[in-house]
Amino acid sequence: MTDESRKEEILINVTPNEVRAALLENGVLQEVYVERAARRGVISNIYKGHVSRVLPGMQAAFVDIGLPRTAFLHASDIVRPQNGDVSNESLPNIRELVKEGEDVLVQVVKDPLGNKGARLTSFITLPSRYLVLLPEGDSVGVSARIEDEDERERLRSLVVTLLEEAELDCGAIVRTVAEGAEIEELRADLKFLAKLWAVVQERCRKAQVKTLVHEDLSLPLRVLRDLVTENVEHILVDSGQDFAAMHDFAETFLPPVAPMLELYRRRRPIFDLHSIEDEIRKALDRSIPLKSGGYIIFDQTEAMTTVDVNTGGYVGHRNLEETIYRTNLEAAVTIARQLRLRNLGGIIIIDFIDMEEPAHRDNVLQLLEQALASDHARHQISAVSPLGLVEMTRKRTRESLQHILCEDCPSCAGRGFVMTAETVCFEIFREIIRQSRQFEFDEAMVLAHQGVIELLLDEQARSLATLEEQTGKSIRLQPESLYLQDQFDVVLM
Repeated sequence: MTDESRKEEILINVTPNEVRAALLENGVLQEVYVERAARRGVISNIYKGHVSRVLPGMQAAFVDIGLPRTAFLHASDIVRPQNGDVSNESLPNIRELVKEGEDVLVQVVKDPLGNKGARLTSFITLPSRYLVLLPEGDSVGVSARIEDEDERERLRSLVVTLLEEAELDCGAIVRTVAEGAEIEELRADLKFLAKLWAVVQERCRKAQVKTLVHEDLSLPLRVLRDLVTENVEHILVDSGQDFAAMHDFAETFLPPVAPMLELYRRRRPIFDLHSIEDEIRKALDRSIPLKSGGYIIFDQTEAMTTVDVNTGGYVGHRNLEETIYRTNLEAAVTIARQLRLRNLGGIIIIDFIDMEEPAHRDNVLQLLEQALASDHARHQISAVSPLGLVEMTRKRTRESLQHILCEDCPSCAGRGFVMTAETVCFEIFREIIRQSRQFEFDEAMVLAHQGVIELLLDEQARSLATLEEQTGKSIRLQPESLYLQDQFDVVLM
């Protein structure tokens, strides 16, 4: 889909404890952002940290920035001394860069995920609408999404001139939305960033260690700064207070964006538009059906995400190869959308249905790349492997939608399965035998789930009677309504 045909809109839903933003393309939900008051993300926040441990074997340090878990700082993310004669091809020992007990100014590049602390860098970046200031940098880069070479060179030259004009000894990155921007717009951006960096330095000088020095914008304002492109037609907000704050921010920093803002006043909840609530619920399912009758299975683990494509009941074309090809084409578009919607990151393995024709494999891979072209997260897709798998990576900076909205099932503790009632019966038998050999008692009472008790009284009744004869002990059964299926106790009496 070309940029010209892609029309986007942004809906922002605000409640007392939660803010949600939805990005839609041609009326179809593509991305969801959730920010809760009790657990706001810390990406891009700048802290004055304290180096608690240095691990030369890992080329890393653990830094206390005041969060529940210490954060992780790798040697590659530490600014090196300018006067050092260090090759760009090799990293110096971590002990040459930081020392235990030292205070450092660091920025969060990845939120804490699962049991892992935040990922840090000492290469501070300060973003605005058109530019990203690199206080520790010395070069000017241009977003790879700006493809016109003449425009890239124009923007690079303008920014270099502006840095020299402002006498700033630092680098910058020109963002995608800067394409076509005039010099005055870039100058205003750079002036704002220079002031902001001065404020950050002053706050760092006065701040106590392990404290926040600079906090990134709230979600509604970040949406204006980071998600609004030339394809966005309007932005709906259902909170008068947040609408006013966004309007003031837009008029000050993003004048062309201000007319796009609109306060949503209708009684119907804003996320009921375009069935957004339903789409979010579907994104939490393991299986996603395809219109053709096939389906896709998403399995998210700590190490990677696996995606499996199946034909299901789809038999609609002339031969098997054509059926598989059509299913994979539909799946490629759906997978791209679901990766964005679920915010799945890290290593992703896609198992498309095996195709015999090389041209079919190439077309499916090309369609996947096209469908991910508008993804805001950086990604990389490899060719189809000899096993027919597509390996790709997608940058993971914040938690996935599932991790934000869900928790592990208390019955299975996240395993996705529980032991059968029959298996639990056999566990109970073994436990009674074990207890009878170790302790003296007259009677054993079994406390278990209702389904297990019923099985013991029905199909396993003969085995239970045989066990009483072998052990010489009486066995009583008592159902417990609060017990899970694989939970039981044997009480000796």
